[in-house]
Amino acid sequence: MKNKGCLIGLIIAGIFLLFVIIAGVSLSSDYNKMVTLKEDVTKSWSEVENQFQRRMDLIPNLVNTVKGYAKHEKEVFTNIAEARAKLAGAKTVKDKINASNQFEGALSRLLVVVEKYPQLKADKNFTQLMDELSGTENRIAVARKRYNDAANRYNVYIKRFPKNLIASMFNFKEAPYFKAEKGAEKAPKVDFGN
Repeated sequence: MKNKGCLIGLIIAGIFLLFVIIAGVSLSSDYNKMVTLKEDVTKSWSEVENQFQRRMDLIPNLVNTVKGYAKHEKEVFTNIAEARAKLAGAKTVKDKINASNQFEGALSRLLVVVEKYPQLKADKNFTQLMDELSGTENRIAVARKRYNDAANRYNVYIKRFPKNLIASMFNFKEAPYFKAEKGAEKAPKVDFGN
């Protein structure tokens, strides 16, 4: 009878040990998947930043070309410089997203100014810069989409039960999405009367 109780105890201990091993393997697998998805988000964000840098490098040339034609449009140039400085100084992904949205607003106002100067649009340097800017904006749009896709995969994974328990245990935080700024759905006002 004593041997039977000992045998039952060993079976229970074995089952418990097996459960612990399975839980440990599952936890390890889930943790590693979260790390992989988080790295995909980081990699995707770095491509967005790479394209932002390309745009930041291109904008001063575009602004200087426009300045030659539109000397009295100082407010637009000041807004671009301020927005560019904010974008360059942003530290977190969320701050960079907000600064990028502000920068895009300032850039769209610059493009409205360009509409006032038909001779500028005919300038070879300006045309080349606009082509480069257009290509860069397309690359940014693709990079943002890839980032949002990676953020979505990661966020969904860490929010699902029971993975949300593991994510909170290891401090995996939700990745922010790149969203359009409020008012972005409205086209900028074009006023040729000034």
